[in-house]
Amino acid sequence: MKKLVKLNFFNTLSKKMVFGFILLIILGTILLSLPIATVHQQGTAFIDVVFTAASATCITGLTVVNTAAHWSIFGQLVILGMAEIGALGYMTFAVLLFNIIRRHRNMGLSTQLLVKESLNLENLSDTKSVMKYVIGLSAFFQIGGVFLLAWDFVPRFGWKRGLYVSVYHSVMSFCNAGFDVFGNSLMAFQNDSYVLIVTIILIVGGGLGFLVWRDLLLYHERKRLSLNSKLTLTTTGTLFVLGFVILLVTEGNLSSLAGKMSWVNRTVNTLFLSVTPRTAGIITLPTDSLHSGSVFLIMILMFVGGTPGSTAGGIKTTTFGVLMLQSIAQLRGREDVEFSKRRFSQANISRALLLVFLASIVITLATLVLTQTEKIPQGYGLEYIVFEVLSAFGTVGLSLGLTPHLTVIGKVIIMILMFVGRVGIFTSLYALSKRQTRVSRLRYPEENILIG
Repeated sequence: MKKLVKLNFFNTLSKKMVFGFILLIILGTILLSLPIATVHQQGTAFIDVVFTAASATCITGLTVVNTAAHWSIFGQLVILGMAEIGALGYMTFAVLLFNIIRRHRNMGLSTQLLVKESLNLENLSDTKSVMKYVIGLSAFFQIGGVFLLAWDFVPRFGWKRGLYVSVYHSVMSFCNAGFDVFGNSLMAFQNDSYVLIVTIILIVGGGLGFLVWRDLLLYHERKRLSLNSKLTLTTTGTLFVLGFVILLVTEGNLSSLAGKMSWVNRTVNTLFLSVTPRTAGIITLPTDSLHSGSVFLIMILMFVGGTPGSTAGGIKTTTFGVLMLQSIAQLRGREDVEFSKRRFSQANISRALLLVFLASIVITLATLVLTQTEKIPQGYGLEYIVFEVLSAFGTVGLSLGLTPHLTVIGKVIIMILMFVGRVGIFTSLYALSKRQTRVSRLRYPEENILIG
């Protein structure tokens, strides 16, 4: 009976989470539909407005219209605000607003539970302390990013334009959103390693996760890191290094641009290319100019994504890490999956397997539908669509060029993928589920089948 009540309560929280994000998308759609939101003040096609609002709220960055050329300052600021709220969670802003206007000093139980669910916290007792780190770290990274970027952008664009693009790019980089006001992402800054390195720091800062940052900041007091943080840092570091090394090989350290870029700038651009698929969506090189091996690697990185409780999407680094350790343990003939002198529970492993299985089904179905509704241009194959699907599910924002040419059905499919990728598969399923889980006391005899 207690289990049923717990499940029903979780379903209610999941529904509030899902409907909260839907309301944000609706609000963004209304604001972006106003004539003042566009440069020519003539409005935008409804499906394109909804798509942009969904992409901003789900911090993806896929766009059917050019953000810099189509949207006015008002429209760009609406997108900026939606990305900020979508990245940190609408409950974070609700609690912050309540504290500012002093409607209540302490969070109620229902509010704490929503924040816990929004930030992927394990314990309810962590809610208040983590909230402080979420707000504090977000402000630190984004304000710091503005100052560092302004050092380059203000002399380049002047005070007014320079500060504006500094704020916009800092927020979008930390939120891993991918929207830009330059018109071509950071392609004009290929030879500006300073801007690229600052952007990398912001992307990693947002994608690493607030729980991991809290552990790192409190390490001098506790003298230890949680298992979650250790696994996250190990998996993230391994993926960064492997991605960078493989891209050095597949792209030859961008040897084709040797006449336009110094060796240092080419190396920084390759490093940037290994970081941005972790759901950032900011690019310095056209994705359609990359070699097939690089495109395949980027698709893998987009599928994995970032860290739970961060601004990133994908199946998450912890899921990938647990399954890798599970595979290694099985190959070594070990029953337990161990890491850093700790053993993972079977529930963790089962949940990771289920998540990857469900994600694979969602991606497969979306790809199948898009192969029927979208036209693949000459010179491309199935990767043209799979890349887009993985980018939407991982809330990345990279594309091989399909986004502006999506049909109405295609846009709807991509919006659903972005939403599920941001909210989470489990949260989405719980919100849609009306059935109660029944615990059966009857267990049938166990029997093995042939596998492999």
